[in-house]
Amino acid sequence: MNFLKPKRKFGQNFLTDESIAKDIVSFLSDSKTKTIIEIGPGKGILTKYLLKISNKEIKFVEIDEECIVYLNNKYSNIEKDLINVDFLKVDLKSFKKPISIIGNFPYNISSQILFKIYENKNLVNEMIGMFQLEVAERICSNHGTKKYGILSVLIQAFFEVKMMKKIKPKSFFPIPNVDSAVIKISKKTNKINCDEDLFKKIVKQSFGQRRKTLRNSLKVFNITDIKKEDTIFAKRPEQLSVSDFIYLTNLVGNENI
Repeated sequence: MNFLKPKRKFGQNFLTDESIAKDIVSFLSDSKTKTIIEIGPGKGILTKYLLKISNKEIKFVEIDEECIVYLNNKYSNIEKDLINVDFLKVDLKSFKKPISIIGNFPYNISSQILFKIYENKNLVNEMIGMFQLEVAERICSNHGTKKYGILSVLIQAFFEVKMMKKIKPKSFFPIPNVDSAVIKISKKTNKINCDEDLFKKIVKQSFGQRRKTLRNSLKVFNITDIKKEDTIFAKRPEQLSVSDFIYLTNLVGNENI
């Protein structure tokens, strides 16, 4: 099988630029990583460089059976490390931790991948991923901007986020109608100083009604009138930094968990 037809149902746009592929793998830097997981290796343009890494458990998660066959034919001794399954259904706890995740992510599930990483933030030390530029900018955006949202806050609360490289459509086949970007997230050493479950609930509730002030969007929580006098409740969610959301979580209190 020398030719693979990209499948729209899997959101496949194969990266074709070798120099970009080499750069992406070079962005891996966490020395504590025990397992590296590539999501959607496709035709293996990143895989060839990942296979050169020693002293790590490297796994390749690919939903497309034709890609599995292609990779088995292209690379020797890779069969035991290929996992033919939807990454969103993978139990990350089954791997040696800590984990690094890398890939040219299918754009149709890229946000879901980030939420999965967030839910497994105690296992994942770093991620280097190719995203649609708009999504990448959303993750990296600061408060006070329209792109700032739930994922911006949740990811930035636990990870350092950096835009590594912007990519033009001509670097893929088929050529997408959007620009792309590689971002890197690295786990912060310090935990947030508030209840993490309540923090997540407040962030999601706040942005669920982002045009409203927090005084109105957070009515579902048992907030006393005295607490509501704090000026933070007169703001809208995009005006709050991550540290502001931590402050807000502590202000609302643990009785709402």
